[in-house]
Amino acid sequence: MTAALVLMGLFALLLIGVPVAFALGGLGLIMLALGGFSPLMVPQGLFSTIDNFILLAVPLFLLMSNVLLKGGVGHDLFAAVQSWVGHWPGGLAVATIISCGIFAAISGSSVATAATIGTVAIPEMIERGYARRFVLGLLAAGGTLGILIPPSIPMIIYGVVTEESIIDLFLAGIGPGLLLCLLFIGFSMLYARLGGGYRPSPRAGWDERWRTSVRALPTLALASLIILGIYAGAFTPTEAAGVGFAAALVLTGFVLRTLDWPKLKAAVIESMTTTVTILLIVAGAKVFGKAITLYRIPQDISAAIATNITEPGLFILVVCAVLVLMGLFLEALSMLLIMVPVLAPSLFALGIDPIWFGVFFVVMIECALITPPVGLNLYVIQAVGKARMAEVAGGVWPFLALMLVAVAVIYFMPDVALYIPFKL
Repeated sequence: MTAALVLMGLFALLLIGVPVAFALGGLGLIMLALGGFSPLMVPQGLFSTIDNFILLAVPLFLLMSNVLLKGGVGHDLFAAVQSWVGHWPGGLAVATIISCGIFAAISGSSVATAATIGTVAIPEMIERGYARRFVLGLLAAGGTLGILIPPSIPMIIYGVVTEESIIDLFLAGIGPGLLLCLLFIGFSMLYARLGGGYRPSPRAGWDERWRTSVRALPTLALASLIILGIYAGAFTPTEAAGVGFAAALVLTGFVLRTLDWPKLKAAVIESMTTTVTILLIVAGAKVFGKAITLYRIPQDISAAIATNITEPGLFILVVCAVLVLMGLFLEALSMLLIMVPVLAPSLFALGIDPIWFGVFFVVMIECALITPPVGLNLYVIQAVGKARMAEVAGGVWPFLALMLVAVAVIYFMPDVALYIPFKL
């Protein structure tokens, strides 16, 4: 009963427009006061949350992605990929997904991925005759790869909340990320063959391929540096973020010479704004998590699940349904911070690997990024493509279905996520 009242109170606050951070923190404070617990737990919880070396990766990855965005590396990356695959059926769509995947491996941000590649790909694809809705949906969905392919900001947050290895989570995201890329590419090629209506791009000559590839080579080197550095244990995710930010400054400021002081200032301000938003939500979630733990709500829910749900498959199905519903009115990070502390205690009892569950959870909250009315990527692509919301939302449904297919594949074939971190 207490759990139901708490969740109803939380959703009521969110529905009347209270910001997520203040809804979580405020409700947690009220619960602590009503339960007779010391209010000193609030500042202690806030300080312990912010004073975290792992979370330092969040502003650094955001800085790196915004520097790359302002430095215009998306144009060089897209041009290089297009020169190799642009003549395939649906070649520009294929180039878009591959470019999203590569940029995701640098930025860790869905918004930066969608905005960077969308700025270049949307006008190019529409000029070639691709259906506008398909183009907008493709970019909105392609941007979600930014939180699945490592480095991933939500995976960092998940690792902090569950105290699981960030490196294992990153490595576990590679297989599902590639799977989702292949599903998007396969659908795009099938759509191009059956739908038609576009002008195929001519095959690029070797001179053009060489020129564009050389131009994009530093960007590919940066992605390789981050992933291989983390995989080889050369540096931690936080150190990788610092190295990546420094490399992004060198790349855009001195190699490509596309970053000036006004652009750098804008990148820093945008990163600061997003970082403050994320850390406020994390801090509010910490207070809320402390309160519900003292009220034994996660333990009660875990006991109820263990009593009534004995099959992992049914548990996963229920979680999927809840996340799809929550995704209609909550953004991805809020869903993670609200749900994971409640669900995590049940994983051990049901024999569910927490690393696998983290990947599954991130794929599911990817869906929230492209489901109206609050899907963040929808608004990004709406702004970049100067489109109506109905156009963007109408184009994402096939890709949303493909994401759910990926979830099914990951469930029935868990090695898609677990092979690289534990068996390779």
